[in-house]
Amino acid sequence: MAEKIKESKENKDTPTEQTENGIKNQKEEEKEKKRNPVVWTTRIVLLLAAIIFIWYIFSDRHTPYTTQARITEIIVPVTPRVSGYLIDVRVKLNSVVKTGDLLFQIDTTSYAIAVKKAEANIENVIQQLGAQSATVKAAASAVGVARAQLDRAQRNYDRAQRVIKKNPGALSQADIDRVETSLNQALESLSNAEANLAKAKKQLGPTGENNPQLRMAINDLNNTQLQLEWTKIYAPSDGYIESFNLDVGYYCQAGKPICTLLSKEDLWIQADFKENNLSHMKPGDEVKFILDVAPGRIFKGEVRSIGYGVDAGNTVTPGSLPKVTSKSSWLQDPQRFPVIIAISDTTAARICRAGGQADVVVFTGKHSFLNAIAGFRIWINTWLSYVR
Repeated sequence: MAEKIKESKENKDTPTEQTENGIKNQKEEEKEKKRNPVVWTTRIVLLLAAIIFIWYIFSDRHTPYTTQARITEIIVPVTPRVSGYLIDVRVKLNSVVKTGDLLFQIDTTSYAIAVKKAEANIENVIQQLGAQSATVKAAASAVGVARAQLDRAQRNYDRAQRVIKKNPGALSQADIDRVETSLNQALESLSNAEANLAKAKKQLGPTGENNPQLRMAINDLNNTQLQLEWTKIYAPSDGYIESFNLDVGYYCQAGKPICTLLSKEDLWIQADFKENNLSHMKPGDEVKFILDVAPGRIFKGEVRSIGYGVDAGNTVTPGSLPKVTSKSSWLQDPQRFPVIIAISDTTAARICRAGGQADVVVFTGKHSFLNAIAGFRIWINTWLSYVR
């Protein structure tokens, strides 16, 4: 009986002891939760997500980054100005050329003949002008003769008038008619000679280089000589030959390109940034970019210009109605605008190829933390480009 009473006392704790035991158990449960790795992992992931979200918002505007960037060069179609068969080809596909290098030679036979014909035409015009000048001189001489004849006829007429005045019956009517007829004939001869002289001068036109016939012949000669010179096709600038697949015997047509020249006179990067990337961007901002052709290296440049518009695809054709495109996604896709990046690094300009891919980051200001993160990010990506 005594043992039962003792066990009953041991099983029954006081209220204070029960409270202490509850607190103790609660603390132990909290310690277990704190030691639970799942809870800690969840908290860390949420914290990192919040930090990355905040960093993304600020970096997207102060240090925008894009992988949609391409190397762009000036593309010059090599186009002949005259037609003809190629008789000499001095380049091959991917040839390196300098400004003024002879690329192609077109057959000159027909153009050389045209030059000789134009030269002969000038000689013929000069001969014609000489003949016309002689005609002018002859017409002028005829005018002088007509004036002398008129002067003699006028003196005879005046003499006859004086005789008639003194002695009306001294001359017969036939003599009077003959004198008057001679005067009228002399007047008509002078008029005819002057008209012939004017006509000859009109036919001759201005003398010397101002003569229209001579100018036309000279211009024709210059044109044929220019066409003869155009049979030689030269490189307009330094660059590389592309889109080339012809050889001797190919017939070139005037105005139709026969190959492409990638000019090295200007080289830039066209980077397509989202519209919200442009809020702080301006020409002159520092740029760092990486190239797939040179993994592990970072190059420098600067913003040259920012595009002001792109084709949104909502052009209305006259006579039709506007077409409205509905977006089914929760967030609308951002519009991208081209940003032109000038390449400052000479090494990058030397190794770049037209159409090559680049990753670009723009530093819009002195933001130490964001700039450091952006620099680290592009440094990581340039090493990752080894495995692209």
